[in-house]
Amino acid sequence: MTAAESTPSVRVDAVAARIAAAYATTGPALELGAVVHGGTPHPGAPVRVPLAMLNRHGLVAGATGTGKTKTLQLMAEQLAAAGVPVVVADVKGDLSGLAQAGPAGDKVAARAAQTGDAWTPTSAPVEFLALGGLGAGVPVRATVTDFGPVLLSKVLDLNATQESSLGLVFHYADEAGLPLLDLKDLRSVLTWLTSDEGKGDLKGLGGLAPATAGVILRELIALEDLGGDSFFGEPAWEPADLLRTAPDGRGVITAVELAAVQDRPALFSTFLMWLLAELFEELPEVGDLDRPKLVFFFDEAHLLFSGASKAFLEAVTQTVRLIRSKGIGVFFVTQNPTDVPSAVLGQLGNRVQHALRTFTPEDAKALRRTVSTFPRTADYDLEELLTSLGTGEAAVTVLSERGAPTPVAWTLLRAPRSLMAPLDPAVLEAAVAGSPLAARYGEPVDRESAYERLAARLAPAAPAAPRREEPVEVPDAPAGRRPHSREADQDLVGQVLGSAAFRAFARSAASALGREVTRGLFGTRRRRR
Repeated sequence: MTAAESTPSVRVDAVAARIAAAYATTGPALELGAVVHGGTPHPGAPVRVPLAMLNRHGLVAGATGTGKTKTLQLMAEQLAAAGVPVVVADVKGDLSGLAQAGPAGDKVAARAAQTGDAWTPTSAPVEFLALGGLGAGVPVRATVTDFGPVLLSKVLDLNATQESSLGLVFHYADEAGLPLLDLKDLRSVLTWLTSDEGKGDLKGLGGLAPATAGVILRELIALEDLGGDSFFGEPAWEPADLLRTAPDGRGVITAVELAAVQDRPALFSTFLMWLLAELFEELPEVGDLDRPKLVFFFDEAHLLFSGASKAFLEAVTQTVRLIRSKGIGVFFVTQNPTDVPSAVLGQLGNRVQHALRTFTPEDAKALRRTVSTFPRTADYDLEELLTSLGTGEAAVTVLSERGAPTPVAWTLLRAPRSLMAPLDPAVLEAAVAGSPLAARYGEPVDRESAYERLAARLAPAAPAAPRREEPVEVPDAPAGRRPHSREADQDLVGQVLGSAAFRAFARSAASALGREVTRGLFGTRRRRR
């Protein structure tokens, strides 16, 4: 071979080595794959993401069938192995295979050789959850008051005026000491406010028109008819149960099974945001860590932002911006980066971009916008690359250990070590039944709340029994000052504690304490520990 003939291969190797050098780390990292240049993968040129940078958030995007789910699986199992808990939204049921070691095969062996991966079949510790028990998983529930008016407005598809009005209803319930635990509680409060008995309270709210209350009430009934009420109730989910590690020190992967509620996209996307909001409100500030406390994969992210109000988008943006300092990393997973608002997209420092399709003029425009968000590179024609990537390939750019964006790397991604298919239903059912959380969250609880209290108000009062008045003897006061005695003090205290005035005061104070509800960015309740 002449020198001229050998030049191209030398140049390719040098470029791959230069790109890989920007991904070198001194601390722990996720191994994504190997640099591809000139159409050839270079197993000695690894592409990796520093664990310390995963709380800078990220984006996994690409058209259907390009390998996004496998990328999630690859990252989740490595995070778990590093002791980091993970939450993944399993919309299609594909990620349940994380709990079982993957089978060896020729394709896996070839991918391992191309990416420099010493592949071994490995399972991960997985906890399966399901919204309200709809599907295979430990039931996850939230009370209506914990969920808050902003998130519930997104589920009900309310406009800005209706969302504001719903906030007033929550405020009224908080002040009136009416616990909103499930949808029938909220429906009963709205029914009360639009009734003859409660119209005085409605006037006191000022900004809530009877017609608007009627619209909200109808939307609630429609949500109940679709089965959405199964998610709201008790026992309410505790965010701390997402931050668990297995006895061997690996992080627990919480897979939220959403296949059974695919026909209610607003509910499951908003539920994921509620989980994130709960973590934001509950966790303390920790600053920068050598590895995140938890990484959250937000699948089908376009559903979260579609039709969202300005207040909702502002709350999402602020949550993503601030939750980094609490050690939480968030990865949005969607088909096209343009699905994510610019204010949120600008905070996603780690990008794994699978292939994009350009079937329409809108697709072509989205492609150009996507290319403009990547660092400039002379190594690839990005517009051509993003439309020609194969399955399991991606254009990657992440934040290096010093916080600077890495150059774009055409990456052949590693194969996951767990099963790249859904678990057998019988195996999944056994895993759910054996969960340590099943005993705590398995059975619903229905305690006294707004529904029962308002029903009691409307119930006819029982006739009071005639009260017999006992004569009270008042001893004659002796001349001069009465002698002071301990028995006299005790008698006086007993009279005060037993007086109607004191009992009324005690009831008022207890009600005030019960009504004290502090709400966060989404109107979710901040729990007092």
